[in-house]
Amino acid sequence: MLLSITTTHVPASDLGYLLHKNPAKAQRFDLAFGTAHVFYPEAGSGRCSAALLVDVDPIALIRNRRGPSGEGGLLDQYVNDRPYAASSFLSVAIGEVYRSAMAGRSKERPELAHASIPLELEVPVVPSRGGERLLRALFEPLGYEVQAHRLPLDEKFPDWGESAYFGMRLTAVKPLKEALTHLYVLLPVLDNDKHYWVGDDEVEKLVRHGKGWLAGHPEREQIARRYLKNQRSLAREALSRLLADETPADEELQAGLASKAAEREVNLERPLSLNERRIDEVVKVLRESEAASVLDLGCGEGKLLSVLLKNRSIRRVAGLDASIRALEIAQERLKLDRLPAAVRDKLKLLHGALTYRDRRLEGFDAAAVVEVIEHLDMGRLAAFERVLFEFARPRVVVVTTPNSEYNVKFPSLPAGQFRHADHRFEWTRAQFQAWATGVAARHGFSARFAAVGDEDPQYGAPTQMAVFELAQA
Repeated sequence: MLLSITTTHVPASDLGYLLHKNPAKAQRFDLAFGTAHVFYPEAGSGRCSAALLVDVDPIALIRNRRGPSGEGGLLDQYVNDRPYAASSFLSVAIGEVYRSAMAGRSKERPELAHASIPLELEVPVVPSRGGERLLRALFEPLGYEVQAHRLPLDEKFPDWGESAYFGMRLTAVKPLKEALTHLYVLLPVLDNDKHYWVGDDEVEKLVRHGKGWLAGHPEREQIARRYLKNQRSLAREALSRLLADETPADEELQAGLASKAAEREVNLERPLSLNERRIDEVVKVLRESEAASVLDLGCGEGKLLSVLLKNRSIRRVAGLDASIRALEIAQERLKLDRLPAAVRDKLKLLHGALTYRDRRLEGFDAAAVVEVIEHLDMGRLAAFERVLFEFARPRVVVVTTPNSEYNVKFPSLPAGQFRHADHRFEWTRAQFQAWATGVAARHGFSARFAAVGDEDPQYGAPTQMAVFELAQA
């Protein structure tokens, strides 16, 4: 079985430092079930590929097999798919051979170990006991572009039909450690089997490697169940521990910290009535679009939602946020229990992340993303882009974000600092327009731009807005 990892990061040969494997020589590693080989088919400055080849000895596996008596399974036969199809064997090899890379350690390139880089991951044969739909359901929510083709049972005899095996290629821009962790967890999930006994230690592995992404994955229940060989009690324990990372106590603490971090931004913008003007401009665009259903992504405490609910022409509204506490505050602010049933029934508050594909977001006419994208890590923007513009795909999208050029107009904002402590970036007008134009071109939208707030002749307006409209077929 084979895993190829390719990058076009410049210099691409830095992949060797990330994997802790020298591109100039082939290396061999002994495993409990066979041998792993690492070599580089290509190692240039513009493109570098590392291959992990795992040679499984199926006869030795059967002769030395450990586990509960009478367990049965594919390893009971000398002739089986284990040496060829990616499975828990490849997962274990990744964990052993690329252990330091998975942990994000690189002595020579420490900053690159945590940086998002262009990656292409290819596995020639992977079992997907759930078809192409499962492949996509597992990897697309994590921001990967998935290319999959089903393999025939036998190329010489096409009449025999297709197999349960696929060739799989994943492309994304993300840290290598994340990509390796995703493969480590999800390859056994695709196979729906493991070659070794599963117990409490596997729960620990899933909690450790699933931290930061599994709790918000739309297929988290299926992932946990399959990873733990369908032992539902273990799956429930793993999920409860992953979800416990967002307990109400933690949420209140985070909400308090976020509130303090937001004070500076609120104080900066209050004299300009900027929040009210943003909402007015967004609602104006939505009204002109004649949208009957609207998504508020990153809805926070529900300020835009309260305005949308009062609009009689909008018949369906959904607000999505990653913070449960923010959604609870929104529910209190909107006084949902006191609203007329007709108004209350048209609103849904959804807990979820902007970087995971979520079918609940599909089927809406319009989406508003108000002062949200600047809170995302730059490496997550590509995943957000696909979630909204490729999968949810409303016909109108309105995005607002701060104009960093205007920051010099705030006397109390120190030079070089962002308006909000949680902002990961703040863009100039040229940067925002370049990003939005690229998004529109990639997904069949047009993009136009508008200023929100009073414009300064030199620095522009404090907020910038892009309106995306789906091109007519």
